[in-house]
Amino acid sequence: MSMDIVILGLSITSSWGNGHATTYRGLVRELVRLGHRVTFLERDVPWYACARDLPEPPYGRTHLYVSLDDLRRRFAPLVRAADAVIVGSYVPDGVAVGEWVQMEARGVTAFYDIDTPVTLARLRAGDHAYLSPELIPGFDLYLSFTGGPTLDRLEREYGSPCARAFYCAFDPGAYHPDPTAATRWDLGYLGTYSIDRQPRVASMLIEPARAMPERRFTVAGPLYPGEVDWPANVERTEHVPPSAHRAFYTAQRFTLNVTRDDMIAAGYSPSVRLFEAAACGVPIISDAWDGLDTIFCPGEDILVANGTDDVRTYLTGVTDHERLAIAQRARERVMSGHTARHRALQLPELLSEATLRRVRDPA
Repeated sequence: MSMDIVILGLSITSSWGNGHATTYRGLVRELVRLGHRVTFLERDVPWYACARDLPEPPYGRTHLYVSLDDLRRRFAPLVRAADAVIVGSYVPDGVAVGEWVQMEARGVTAFYDIDTPVTLARLRAGDHAYLSPELIPGFDLYLSFTGGPTLDRLEREYGSPCARAFYCAFDPGAYHPDPTAATRWDLGYLGTYSIDRQPRVASMLIEPARAMPERRFTVAGPLYPGEVDWPANVERTEHVPPSAHRAFYTAQRFTLNVTRDDMIAAGYSPSVRLFEAAACGVPIISDAWDGLDTIFCPGEDILVANGTDDVRTYLTGVTDHERLAIAQRARERVMSGHTARHRALQLPELLSEATLRRVRDPA
C-alpha cells in the first residue's frame, strides 16, 4: 500500500559538509519508485544555499522554508494529511520542529537519527539543539543510524516506544566499479574535518604518508584547519560532490574509513562512506568498532587497522590479487543488503509496525 510521507531533514539539495543529503536522495528516490508520495521540507540556510549540487531533486517534491513561522504557515495541512511524518537529526530548531510535528501530525511520526551516537552524547551534555529527551517518547518510531545495544537504551532510558536500526545506504547506480579508472593514490580519505577523528586521520594516513614519501595519498573534505601539517605527498581537496565520489574512490588502491569517538563508543554505526566505497569495488582500511563484524567480515572483506604500522603493512604487503578479492567480497556484501532500495522497502514496514503499536497501545 502506498503512503504519503513527509520528511523534514537537514538537507537534500546540498551535500556540502554533510552525509545526510546523499542518504535522503537515495531513500526518497526509491520510495517514489515504489509508488509512495514523498515531500521533503528543508530549511533554507545560507551555507547550503551557496553550495546546492541538487537544487531541484527530480523525485518526489522538495520545498524550502525560511523560518519556523514559514514552515507552520505553509505546510501544516501537508503534515496533518500525511500518513507518516519523519523529522531528521540536525534540523535547525529541531526541538521546536519536533514539537510542532507531534502536535499537528495525524499519522505516524518518526525521528530519523543519522547521527545517533552524537545525539546521545549531546543529550548527556544537556545540549538539545535538535532533539530533547522529552520529545523522544512522543515519536512513534525512532529510526536509528546505530543498531545493537543502543536500541534498547533508547527504549529503556529515553522512553522511545519503538527504536529500530535504520542504517544509511547507497545508490548502486552512482556507486559501482570502474575498470577503466587509473590509479592516482595509494590511500585516500573522504570526510569533513572532526577534531575527535583527526588523531586517527593522522595515525592512519598522515603518518604513513610521511613514512612512505614514494607513495601518493589524498584527503578530501571541508573545514580542515590551516595548521594541519600535510606531507608533500598528500593531495588536499576541499569538497568532492556526490557526482564525483565514484571517480574519487576508484582512483585509490585503498580507501580509509575513520570513525568519530561517539560512534566508536556506541558501536554498530556504519558510515555511508563504507557502503559507497565498498560498492565501488575499492578495498577499505577501517578503524575498529563493536559491530563492524555484523556488517563486514574483518580480514575477508575489510581490513582493520589500529594505527600507522597496520596501514603500512596493508599498503606494502597486500598483493593486487588479494586486494581485488577483498574489494569484490565487500561489494557483494553491501549489494545484498545496504542499497537505498533495501531501505525504501524497509521503511514502510517499520512505519506500519509503529502505527499498529500505537493503535494497540494508545497513550
